Amino acid sequence: MAPAVIALPLLGGAAFAQSGPDTVNRAAEYAAIAKLPPFEGVWQPNWGMVTKLRAAEGNAPLTEKARTEIDAFKAEKAEGRNLQTDGANCMPVGMPGVMRYPYPIEFIYSPGKVNIVIETHSLVRRIFTDGRPQPEDPDLLFNGNTVGHWEGDTLVAETVGLSPQISLMEGLHPTPDTRIRERMSLQGPDTLMIETTIIDPALFTEPFTTQLTYKREPDWEIREYICQENNRDAADAEGRPSMDLGFDEIE
Repeated sequence: MAPAVIALPLLGGAAFAQSGPDTVNRAAEYAAIAKLPPFEGVWQPNWGMVTKLRAAEGNAPLTEKARTEIDAFKAEKAEGRNLQTDGANCMPVGMPGVMRYPYPIEFIYSPGKVNIVIETHSLVRRIFTDGRPQPEDPDLLFNGNTVGHWEGDTLVAETVGLSPQISLMEGLHPTPDTRIRERMSLQGPDTLMIETTIIDPALFTEPFTTQLTYKREPDWEIREYICQENNRDAADAEGRPSMDLGFDEIE
């Protein structure tokens, strides 16, 4: 029995040493990644452009339905509600707001995917570039379901299946037909431009497009972000500001 027992690890090692179709495919996949534009690394949003983006949202081509929804939100705000967002209770904002936090993001390539690591809430977006179609009946997610493809050096991504819990802009929630299209391209070695278009005939009379640039930060790293840890900011059930000073934990 002893020789047979000893032989098993040797056979296993020999099997792993052999090359096969999987090894060839893996090498080809990573060779293809090496030819992609150098998006990889950490990027910081340009906050001067974020101010312009917010102003553009105020002039978005809204349908009557969308304008009514936003007006109702603002009316509640005037009455003291909706003054604090769910983010005060550590709820992520979802797309497209997740790309507009005042914190860095990091692009990481892997076979068939572009991964975007977002420091806020330690979130990860996955843009599948393996040729898959959009799901016919997508799960409704905060960041949606995203597939993409390359047009030259531009990454084109489309997101569907957005949760009605998120807001496309203040007071406006997505519908099952909401689509978000992004075009991501380098405007120089250290500048990334993301053009974001929201399409939904129920909410916008025409596609609504905004732009935001990001600056490469080669010496930065994405840090851990735990919103719940020592969080004192809060919102009550009607979105009014609250504050948790930890008194309930004091005996």
